[in-house]
Amino acid sequence: MAESKKKPVPPSGANRPPGTPAEGQSPLTDLLSREELDTLSTLQIVDLIVSKLPARHPSIMDVVYLRERIATLEETNFQAQEAIEKLDAIVEKLRSPAFRVGTFLMPIEPDKAHVCVGGTDYVCRIDPQMPLTSLQVGQRVLCNEAFAVVQGLGFDRNGPIVRLDELLSDGRLRIGQETGLIPLVLLRSALLAKEKLKPGLEVRLDLNQRVALEVVGMGKRVDRSLETVTPLPWQAIGGQDEAVQAIRDTIELPFLHRDLFKRFEHTVPKGFLLYGPPGCGKTLLGKATAYNLRQQIKTQTGVDRPEFFLHVKGPEILNMWVGESERQVRDLFAQCRERANDGALAFLFIDEAESVLGTRRAGRYHSILSTLVPMFCTEMDGLEPLKNVVVILASNRADLIDPAILRPGRIDRKIKVHRPDLAGVQSIYEIYLRDSLPLAEPKKELAVAATQAHFARIPENQFLEVVYRSGKKDVLYRGDLASGAIVAAIVERAKSFAIKRSIETKLETLITREDLVDALNKEYAENDLFPTTDITEDWMKLTDFDPDNVIRLGPVRPRKVETLGGGIV
Repeated sequence: MAESKKKPVPPSGANRPPGTPAEGQSPLTDLLSREELDTLSTLQIVDLIVSKLPARHPSIMDVVYLRERIATLEETNFQAQEAIEKLDAIVEKLRSPAFRVGTFLMPIEPDKAHVCVGGTDYVCRIDPQMPLTSLQVGQRVLCNEAFAVVQGLGFDRNGPIVRLDELLSDGRLRIGQETGLIPLVLLRSALLAKEKLKPGLEVRLDLNQRVALEVVGMGKRVDRSLETVTPLPWQAIGGQDEAVQAIRDTIELPFLHRDLFKRFEHTVPKGFLLYGPPGCGKTLLGKATAYNLRQQIKTQTGVDRPEFFLHVKGPEILNMWVGESERQVRDLFAQCRERANDGALAFLFIDEAESVLGTRRAGRYHSILSTLVPMFCTEMDGLEPLKNVVVILASNRADLIDPAILRPGRIDRKIKVHRPDLAGVQSIYEIYLRDSLPLAEPKKELAVAATQAHFARIPENQFLEVVYRSGKKDVLYRGDLASGAIVAAIVERAKSFAIKRSIETKLETLITREDLVDALNKEYAENDLFPTTDITEDWMKLTDFDPDNVIRLGPVRPRKVETLGGGIV
């Protein structure tokens, strides 16, 4: 029964509407070929199918719904594909080898370059897309895994800072060991190719320490130079005529009569030593040397050469860090050479020289003098000559200075600065008692009165007792230990007496000879300028006695005198 109700299957091709494609064929082939259909997207194929349906076909809304679903799926697939591509790119970057940063040193060929990477030199290929002219000496470059230069990164902004020691003839730079590096010879970067450099400058290096990139500054130099040397004509220094004449013969004559010295092949002294008791004008003589030499050259030649006076107190050079004191010595001489090359009269004045140039002694323990003295000697007569540089040493203990410093060829002249005699002390009083001061008498009369009181051989002026090895005893008076510093202190104290008297009386007062005598007594009574102990060694530093001939040297003490009643005065 069921079989009788089953409709018969029409044969192939039977009852097919006209225009209907045969089995196995797409109805879209009427519009496009199979190759063209393969190039279309799914949405485009759906649109073609809709275009073939008759208007108001019941399946059109179904096809529209199908199209929306397909569009949503394609958008999701597109986003997923983009995410996968980005992830693949990230993974590829993470798996790729790192690029290397090097320093470009020089071109070799149009497509090759000399590059330093990590302290090792390479001859690298250059990317053809990057012109060789875009690379400059000293700049950073990027090298790929094949060590080919693919990009220029500009100049580095970081790197160690070093001080230049020497400029080589071909433009290269040499640095020393004070920065902790081994001595190096550096190239100039393109930024410094035309810069005028000089020793002592601080420059910054690239990280490979092959190229000097930029000038940072002059380095840590302590400013010890006097901007203007005090005008001190020789007439303003009293009581040292012999020392003044010796200095003029040593310094001024070689500068003023160069041709004559050259004709006789006479070696120009490099420096001289001023030694003698403290307070006698050694520092004053050093400053006056610079001022008067400039004036003499200006008077005779008409050329005004500025003076460069570098005043160094010996202990200032000493430093606890290894090599720092030696570096400062080199820097002192370098400054003087630089200013001398610029045409200035350069003077290096080292006061208290025995503190830094003392005699070297052997021992187990390292002493700073064992390296400081050789460094000073090297600078005095090293490979770089001292042209137009005068070295002046001042000391009240010349016996403590190392003999290597004082030998001929380094410190050629030793000039003794004696204590002024009676005439010298009088001239010093006249210098300090200027006419501009309110004086009760002419300054010469006041100077004579103060000098006579100073040198009077009276019991009140007895100052030191000397006991010689032979048993002989002697007494030194105040005048025997006079100095310019003591005279200056006496005049200043006399001024304070006059000022105090003017304040108390409300009247204008003048400096009198009584003020000077009172000041003299007060100055020696308070004993600010002399040792406060009886130790012979301390007092020997202030005199010219031979230590081998003196047993005792000390201040005079009031003698005890017995009275008739048995008392002691």
